[in-house]
Parts: sequence; C-alpha cells; structure tokens
Amino acid sequence: MQVTSFNININSAQPEVLIDWYANVLGLETNDQLGDGAFNVAGGHIHIDGHTEIQGPTSEPARVLVNLFVDDLAAERARLQSQGVEFIRDPEREAWGGLITTFVDPDGNYLQLLEFHP
Repeated sequence: MQVTSFNININSAQPEVLIDWYANVLGLETNDQLGDGAFNVAGGHIHIDGHTEIQGPTSEPARVLVNLFVDDLAAERARLQSQGVEFIRDPEREAWGGLITTFVDPDGNYLQLLEFHP
C-alpha cells in the first residue's frame, strides 16, 4: 500500500465545541481547503466532524491516542494548563527514551504530548 495522505477523523456530538478547542486552545493550524474542522498536523490532518451515531463524551478514551510530538513538552504543557486543559498523566520518561504526558479534550478523548530527542 502506498498512502498519499493521512487523516484522523474525530467525531463528536458537539463538533463546533471541539473545532474551537482544537483551533484556539490546542492551537492547531486550520486547513480551510479541507473544510470546517480540518487541521494540519505534521504533514497529515485531523478533521473534527459530527456523526449521527455519536452521543455524549467518549466511553473509551484510551482506545485511540492522538500523539503530538513537540520540541518542548514542559512549555506546551504549561501553556495548555494555563488555558484550563486537564492533564491526567504527569510527564514521565518512557523506556524508549521519550517524555510523555496525557491530557483530555472537551469530549474526553485522550491526547498526548511527546518529546523525543534521540
């Protein structure tokens, strides 16, 4: 398989709330060419959308983890905390050498900041 692009859809009962949060709190770059709720992320895309089968917050937030690699985990974590983002895992060094911390979006989905300098 030769994949030419990559997109993750995050569906929500409240897509406008998530779109605002991913743009204005998380600070992801919007991609107007792909429509409302599309964000550029390291060469791929995250798309926030509504879905008729989605009701309320996520019931299994650890099933899919959105990992965002950053250069300065401490700075990004502090910035997000100053905006009220809830972190559920303090920064920890993993066996593979990276630093990781986990937080939640307004629907309860888990996202992680990772810092890795091999």
